[in-house]
Amino acid sequence: MTRIDATFARLKSEGKKAFVAYIMGGDPDAETSLSVMRGLPGAGVDIIELGMPFTDPMADGPTIQLAGQRALEGHMTMDKVLDMVRAFRAGDASTPIVLMGYYNPIYARGVDRFLAEAVAAGIDGLIVVDLPPEEDAELCIPAQKAGLNFIRLATPTTDAQRLPTVLQNTSGFVYYVSITGITGAAAAQAVDVAPEVARIKAATDLPIIVGFGITTPESAQAIASVADGCVVGSAIVKDIGAGKPVAEVLANVAALAAGAHAA
Repeated sequence: MTRIDATFARLKSEGKKAFVAYIMGGDPDAETSLSVMRGLPGAGVDIIELGMPFTDPMADGPTIQLAGQRALEGHMTMDKVLDMVRAFRAGDASTPIVLMGYYNPIYARGVDRFLAEAVAAGIDGLIVVDLPPEEDAELCIPAQKAGLNFIRLATPTTDAQRLPTVLQNTSGFVYYVSITGITGAAAAQAVDVAPEVARIKAATDLPIIVGFGITTPESAQAIASVADGCVVGSAIVKDIGAGKPVAEVLANVAALAAGAHAA
């Protein structure tokens, strides 16, 4: 059982929904990014998604693209992302961490090396948005053999014919993308999300976490109420990009988490 599995088991026993927070590793600099990351569990975050900066983030909207650019301009590297995780783990052995990003930096490093280093650093799962199920032998299956959850995205365009393929080797949870398009582009609506979550739940026992388009405590509560939890990324990254103090960033995260947990 991974930390992700254990977290969902605990939340289920408590009758609570999960709140997942995304930040970009190294945004706006390594020190600030680590300070935010260390504060997330205390702000009510159940699972941390840590972005791996990449030069061509095709699924991300302007907010997260700019975060990646800031991180790269600050000389953030994969080594430094893993250093962040090690530093975080020195004070927190229980909060799950999911690395999220694109395959290119992993491929450049070498899959075997990357997986060994990720596990040793304290990573629990991967979301790699540009690797389809047809390429599972490339990373997904080796990652699961190494003890990592491999979390797959389902979208409004994932039809009944495609869904079993998407779910086949998925573990940890299913990340349901609530809108078509890029991150931060539109607001998620619970009335649209609910039937899609129900459709996916009929095909898997995995928790369904909904992301994209959740920006307020009220929307976090509404979306979490029809799923097993929600992910907020752009709203948090926007605060960081605006140069808000870490304490203010975390206060806003706490309000979002309280919304999700009230569902």
